[in-house]
Amino acid sequence: MKIIELTNTDFAMRHFLAPLLREGRARGHEMVGACPDGPLLAPLRAEGFRIMPLPLKRSASPIAQAQGFAALVSLLRAEKPDLVHAHMPLSGFWGRMAAKAAGVPHVAYTCHGFLFNQPSPWPRRAASFAMEWSAGKITDLYLTVSEEEARDAKRLGIARKPIAIGNGRSPAKFHPNPEARARIRASLGVPEDRVVIVIVSRLVRHKGHPELLAAMDSVPEAELWVVGERLASDHGEDLEAYFAQSGLGPRLRRLGYREDTADVLAAADIFTLPSHFEGLPMSVIEAMLTGLPVVATDIRGPREQVTEGETGFLVPPRDAESLAAALRNLAADPDLRARMGDAGLAYARANFDEAKIIGRTLDLLEETARPRSR
Repeated sequence: MKIIELTNTDFAMRHFLAPLLREGRARGHEMVGACPDGPLLAPLRAEGFRIMPLPLKRSASPIAQAQGFAALVSLLRAEKPDLVHAHMPLSGFWGRMAAKAAGVPHVAYTCHGFLFNQPSPWPRRAASFAMEWSAGKITDLYLTVSEEEARDAKRLGIARKPIAIGNGRSPAKFHPNPEARARIRASLGVPEDRVVIVIVSRLVRHKGHPELLAAMDSVPEAELWVVGERLASDHGEDLEAYFAQSGLGPRLRRLGYREDTADVLAAADIFTLPSHFEGLPMSVIEAMLTGLPVVATDIRGPREQVTEGETGFLVPPRDAESLAAALRNLAADPDLRARMGDAGLAYARANFDEAKIIGRTLDLLEETARPRSR
């Protein structure tokens, strides 16, 4: 079977969909990627995957969207896949519409979070709902990464039988690693006894960096490592002014994009992700598998991952004071960090194992495309 995996950035293809490409190929399927071109695709191409470049824009421009749709239809007609598996809101909508127009026999979609659930002006949320509702009618297999999004999809009539597939990461890659901890800390000149709080995410406003920087003023015993960068396609407020005005001095380390995220997490003591909205964030799973306690916001996604008071703390979004209190609590108590980290590690291994999630996803894709007897 030929399956095209479609998403909106080279980042998503490399970091989210690569395991699906690999396992699909291991099962004997022809796995093809389709997304905007970018440098992060080079390792996948080196593995022998065909990743087809598409002019998909994360933009509201009608011209840009029309060009992307036309390119998608042309690609799908040329490739003649058995199934298109689309991801992310805009690429998911246009990918499914293009699959229908190109006569692709089977269409699947994984929802990584609904735009209409995000804080935004009502016309944008209404347009997002209309897109999800209309594309849902031509989707043979409808998956979501979170349970709440699956309930929303069914309650709102977007999909008849949505399946919460979840997200996963490899415990073989993300795990407690004393050697990596010592090496990374030595390379940065960070003593073993210094408390390190880490955030791993794109540098965009809705990930909550401004609130985190403000909260760190009240956690003087810890330093903050910021891992990630702003993608060229990211929109919204630039965060450079917040970093410049933070006043944290040497307690702030901006590590940028890292290939060794697993090692960086192993070198930290606390993970935080104070987002305003999420799907089911991979970074939280990575941190839990590494044995870190997690401080996240009480929103869709993270509240399915973090058990309040057991594996970490959940705080209201956009609330720097509550965030600071949770971080202070953990920074001051190494035994609490250890207990929560151990509990989170056990929970993540039981619920967020990449092999299980990817295996079930491919089982469902194969079942969707399997010829049915009359």
